Amino acid sequence: MLHGFENGFEKCKRHVNGVEIAFRQGGSGPALLLLHGHPQTHVIWHKVAEALAQHFTVIAADLRGYGDSSKPVDDPEHFNYSKRTMAADMAELMSALGFEHFKVLAHDRGARVAHRLGVDHAERVERMVLLDIAPTLAMYRGTTEAFARSYWHWFFLIRPQPLPEMLIQSDPAQYLKSVMGARSAGMAPFSPEALAEYERCLSLPGTATGICGDYRASATIDLAHDQADIDAGVKLTCPLKVMWGAEGAIEACFDALAEWRKVATQVDGKALPCGHYIAEEIPEILLEEALPFLRDVE
Repeated sequence: MLHGFENGFEKCKRHVNGVEIAFRQGGSGPALLLLHGHPQTHVIWHKVAEALAQHFTVIAADLRGYGDSSKPVDDPEHFNYSKRTMAADMAELMSALGFEHFKVLAHDRGARVAHRLGVDHAERVERMVLLDIAPTLAMYRGTTEAFARSYWHWFFLIRPQPLPEMLIQSDPAQYLKSVMGARSAGMAPFSPEALAEYERCLSLPGTATGICGDYRASATIDLAHDQADIDAGVKLTCPLKVMWGAEGAIEACFDALAEWRKVATQVDGKALPCGHYIAEEIPEILLEEALPFLRDVE
């Protein structure tokens, strides 16, 4: 059993929205959905899961294309990996589990899914914490040399099939190290057990397809959806707290709060003393910042 999920967490799968979503569930109380980023799985939450489960029924899910969830083909329009489709997965999962309303804590790619979830299913999301992202459209439009060097994988993964998939599949462990180890904290924040799980899942058939589909969608169909929201004046309306690493690219390349205030109506946030992988670098500080907001006791 991975440290952090020993006590009261059950591994589960549910068929929703045409795919099977893998997740861990534990705790009791109001529902809290946890969403991970690239190139990881729900395991990123293992250092904070038990503390969160003291206050919430925690659902830590693997996004489609990642972990032990289904990995559908990457269709030409990238609909299968659009954030709208991935958000629908999570909305249906929470319905299947009996949670009409819920809160969300999400990182990286999962935070992009959460953003879309909060827009498309606004009546269901009560409040949200997003970690180390700016809005996708703002990041593409604000691309600089510094951002491109730091987030090189954004531009590698959107290349046409099959080159990126082939290169990832040729050495999954090296891909993990190249992406995760290149951030400010290196590989130090990741436990051997978590790394082994990330490597196992990245080595599964279809994971490289899912990852590339996720990023290709963000560079195409997701941008169209985001622009349509802007044109229609549609914003994220739930209370939103955004946090990012003071040592990372979001801090260096973007005014995160200003960008989020363009697309959301109730936003607060701050930089934290870490790099990109907040939940694994500074779990105690994350809990100190996120729990009062999620519990609405600030």
